[in-house]
Amino acid sequence: MAIIYLSHFIHGTKVATLEAEAEYDEKHGWVRYNPGTVSAMAESIQDDVVQNELIKRKYTRKVVTEGV
Repeated sequence: MAIIYLSHFIHGTKVATLEAEAEYDEKHGWVRYNPGTVSAMAESIQDDVVQNELIKRKYTRKVVTEGV
């Protein structure tokens, strides 16, 4: 049984255990990589990744206090 490492620019990384699974994933945007050369892979993927930005949102829910 082979261990195949795959990386996707949106979904991150995963491990496939079957060649058929890896081939299927490659058709859907996954790329094989060697864990020893992750830094080179990360540099190439980082150019394609959209950076997430935190957005501060205003909460509009009013707090209702009940009188006793």
